[in-house]
Amino acid sequence: MEQRSGRIVRQGNENPKVDIYRYVTEQTFDAYLYQLVEGKQKFASQIMTSKSPVRSAEDIDETALSYAEIKMLATGNPYIKEKMDLDIQVQKLKMLKSNFLSEKYGLEDKVIKFYPQQIAYLKSRVEGLTKDVETAKLHPKPIDEQPLGMMVSGVSYSEKAEAGQAIINACKSMNSPNAIPLGEYRGFQMELYFDTVQRNYVVKLKGETSRDVPLGDDSHGNIVRIDNGIERFEEALADTKNSLENTEKQFETAKQEIEKPFAKEEELRAKTARLDELNILLNMDKKENEIVGGEPDEGEAVGGRKEKSYER
Repeated sequence: MEQRSGRIVRQGNENPKVDIYRYVTEQTFDAYLYQLVEGKQKFASQIMTSKSPVRSAEDIDETALSYAEIKMLATGNPYIKEKMDLDIQVQKLKMLKSNFLSEKYGLEDKVIKFYPQQIAYLKSRVEGLTKDVETAKLHPKPIDEQPLGMMVSGVSYSEKAEAGQAIINACKSMNSPNAIPLGEYRGFQMELYFDTVQRNYVVKLKGETSRDVPLGDDSHGNIVRIDNGIERFEEALADTKNSLENTEKQFETAKQEIEKPFAKEEELRAKTARLDELNILLNMDKKENEIVGGEPDEGEAVGGRKEKSYER
């Protein structure tokens, strides 16, 4: 038997029903082999990945779809070809919708929890930094011959060198990395602690908010660093205001995005409906395929036993 232009050409005295059965079996077997390859590729291409830290397998991916497209070529039935083509398109659309819903649920979670909490935190920080900036302006940095007015370990110092050396002495006397009270300067409380990660001593300036100032070995330079840390409260206020404005914009955008439907919902619904029609038409919902025209030949009884025929 051979196939020409979509028709089955029978050779010799072959039984036509055997020819049809053989042709259908060969085409079904080819499609089945491609289906196996598709199934293996579907998971292998997703699990065998270098992505970290989680590896996951979706229902369908782009590489597996190419195998499904090859599988369509293994059959000559136009309805089966249409069904396989729709299978691919529906799977792609479902994958897009799954990604869309995943992003939507993530945005909904942010709208309910993250953005309100973040906005509340940033507003509170803006209020605190505003007060700290006002405190710094009320206690400007000493210039020229003005006394320093720094309190270190209960002693007031008017000279930078003496105050800086007192801070270094406080560092040397520490026997624990935990924070201890150090003193007061320009309206801010000062704490001293040892950063075990960076391996250096740090002065924490505390007002309504706080700022860490790493210390060095130079006594005069440490006073300059503390002054610069106080001046940066105004810079931190401007950055926090910008963050608050951006977060509020993102919050409004996220609320609008979660209201949008899946853009290709109608296309998915239409193609799914057509796919259901094809499944019914091709009787694909049955667990076992039936061979059309599978009646026993003349002289062949049920069960495979042949009855004797007698000539008259």
